[in-house]
Amino acid sequence: MDLLGTLVKTGIKLRSRRQKKQASPLEEQMKVLQKLLVKAENTQFGKHYHFGMMVGLRKAGDVKAKYKQFCRNVPTHTYNQIFDAWWHKTLAGQPDICWPGQTKYFALSSGTSEAATKHIPITKDIIKANQKTSIRQILTLSHYKNLPSDFFIKGILMLGGSTNLNFNGISYEGDLSGIQVSQIPFWFQPFYKPGTKIAQEKDWGKKLDDIVLKAKDWDIGCVAGVPAWIQILIEKIIRHYNVKTIHEIWPNFSVYGHGGVSFEPYRKAFDKLMGRPVIYLETYLASEGFIAYQSRPETRGMKLAIDNGIFFEFVPFNEENFNSEGEMVANPQTLLVDEVEEGKDYAILISTCAGAWRYLIGDVIRFSDLEKCEIVITGRTKHYISLCGEHMSVENMNSAIAAVQEQFNVAITEFAVAGIRSGTLFGHKWFVSCDDTIDSEKLIEAIDEQLKNLNDDYRTERGHGLKELQIEVMPLSYFHRYLEKKGKLGGQNKFPRVLKKHQMEEFEELIQDIRNGG
Repeated sequence: MDLLGTLVKTGIKLRSRRQKKQASPLEEQMKVLQKLLVKAENTQFGKHYHFGMMVGLRKAGDVKAKYKQFCRNVPTHTYNQIFDAWWHKTLAGQPDICWPGQTKYFALSSGTSEAATKHIPITKDIIKANQKTSIRQILTLSHYKNLPSDFFIKGILMLGGSTNLNFNGISYEGDLSGIQVSQIPFWFQPFYKPGTKIAQEKDWGKKLDDIVLKAKDWDIGCVAGVPAWIQILIEKIIRHYNVKTIHEIWPNFSVYGHGGVSFEPYRKAFDKLMGRPVIYLETYLASEGFIAYQSRPETRGMKLAIDNGIFFEFVPFNEENFNSEGEMVANPQTLLVDEVEEGKDYAILISTCAGAWRYLIGDVIRFSDLEKCEIVITGRTKHYISLCGEHMSVENMNSAIAAVQEQFNVAITEFAVAGIRSGTLFGHKWFVSCDDTIDSEKLIEAIDEQLKNLNDDYRTERGHGLKELQIEVMPLSYFHRYLEKKGKLGGQNKFPRVLKKHQMEEFEELIQDIRNGG
């Protein structure tokens, strides 16, 4: 087996070295745009917005001529806008709407910002593109010198939604993770855990219990999934087998691939569950496509998948392009990959081989390395608070929570913040999960100090419009009960970091019910 592992690792290294040298990011993106326009030229969307005219457009000396016409012809879209105008026809089974053919799969997204549940079209082309980027992520592991040779023949546990998808008579619906796993290539199946039977289970609690019972029989080298649920699973395994760390059950566990939320609030809790260091590998796989992946060990930046079925535009995240509610204006300023700057925040528009066109994905990113086309996620367009000009981002919140965990030596794995009124002024209310003993007043004071150090606007407003800070500290189970009540327990579902007024009221009501014995 060691020989087989060595051969696999050597093959991965050779393939990684032989990967074609890319053209410039702009050239790669122009190729992607052309391919998308050609493929969708005869769809209803393509005909409506004159893709045929753009396909043949060439202008001497202007490599961006096609893109400029694309911007003039095609409007930007939020989910509601593109669904109401186009995707509802695709969901109804009509072919050739925004992408050729009939769409067989739809990913159900948690819909934290617009619709209660979003139906994202998943085509064969986007599934293939996602698989291709996943392989590239695997190839990057050849850069990690400390991985043993036999790592590459160990099991890979992927904790996601059920592969037993809902069939509505026209198409199949479910979590993207369930759709992707149901389409995994045959050569990957021997490595895949928890296996097809457990993967089909729809009851999240039963799925976790089944995995716990089988865990001792598997030789796991890599785990992938949303941090909150992987943490719960590992804790259940440790309790069930009465061991101190997960490495007593999976001694070869070496890589954890995470995504969906910032990992920093979870890092301390994860470290406590490990018997030795593991590689934490970040991925940016959204329901709409595989956006970016961590390509080298010395950075937390993720490399944009610029040549694989997704065309990117970047909207400066400022007051000219977004209102105070985080809603994008009708005709925002858009930049291409060669026009962005490091250290500035951008919202992302994507056009994809699943029929998304100039679609606002909702994430805010920052370029950490322009030359290598690497980004970090800094938040969501609607997941920040600015009641009186404090401009507190999710990145600020994550950094503050990570810092106070170190300060008090506690684990805080979930939290949320809501804006409140404080007389004629404003305040913030924090909801924090912590199963360790901690003084809540000292905790909110520490969070406040961290935010003042991180954010000049926040520090200024704490002396003016932002007068009151409140905090509720509770067990982690309260957050899970809320997700369960909303029908969003498990899979890719995440607790929102910023609570709107009605969400805060619902959560407060649930907290009170639990404390009253409900």
